[in-house]
Amino acid sequence: MATEQSMRTPATGTGDTRIHNIGYRSYDGPRLGRSYARLSLYSQSLRGAYGLGRSVKSKVLPMLLFVVMCLPAAIMVAVAVATKAKDLPVDYTRYAIVMQAVISLYVASQAPQSVSRDLRFKTVPLYFSRPIETADYVRAKYAALASALFILTAAPLLVLYVGALLAKLDFTDQTKGFAQGLVSVALLSLLFAGLGLVIAAVTPRRGFGIAAVIAVLTISYGAVSTLQAIAEVQNSGDGIAWIGLFSPVTLIDGVQSAFLGATSAFPGGVGPSNAEGVVYVLFTLGLIAACYGLLTRRYRKVGL
Repeated sequence: MATEQSMRTPATGTGDTRIHNIGYRSYDGPRLGRSYARLSLYSQSLRGAYGLGRSVKSKVLPMLLFVVMCLPAAIMVAVAVATKAKDLPVDYTRYAIVMQAVISLYVASQAPQSVSRDLRFKTVPLYFSRPIETADYVRAKYAALASALFILTAAPLLVLYVGALLAKLDFTDQTKGFAQGLVSVALLSLLFAGLGLVIAAVTPRRGFGIAAVIAVLTISYGAVSTLQAIAEVQNSGDGIAWIGLFSPVTLIDGVQSAFLGATSAFPGGVGPSNAEGVVYVLFTLGLIAACYGLLTRRYRKVGL
């Protein structure tokens, strides 16, 4: 219980001066440590990526984009069931490539939300004043955005898969295609999350972060697609695959067309060979590792 003590002010004082003993006590409960702090930061960041626990306005855009991602899949399923089609209109591995504009918009809106506010209000050092360390913060934020992206991209594939089974399509073929699609979107989620966070962590201004992420993802894809089209017109088929290394979307397209049996969106429909696909995989994994390294370096400086 808090206690109060009072005493008269000396000489010139006319009132009472009160000293309040508010009874601070030491904490005797369990100390859960870094792992719990990291898990809490991950779960809160994942919830925040869909506006959960935040204002209604914050929920509108991520939930709307989630619906936009799933709606075409639901329509395709309805058509396949109604017409008794023998196959789905779009392969599992192609769906994310077709919807890459929606995915890019989601990354652009949620990557700055995940990190820019901490930078703007200078709360990052407060995280590091507790047992959590720089690597813990980066891993939690990276894993949360990658998980949110995986939910966004895997949910429509699940809709397609369930619809295909309801339409009584071949179980083995659909299960194989679904598994290949999950591998593809998992790699895409890691790559896009890393790029989005690195770009967003450069500036504390959320608006600048959104514009920068959109610019990098869309301009790179447009430039690479244009150069590939020019290379095809000039009969430079060998150069098409190598040009694809310079855009995140075409990187994923190249990996899945080389190893996951996907139909390539490259001009002419010819993706990289298996040997070129190995380069694509190594380049993609190296880019993911580089994003993690850049984030860690950035937050070591911020946390000082």
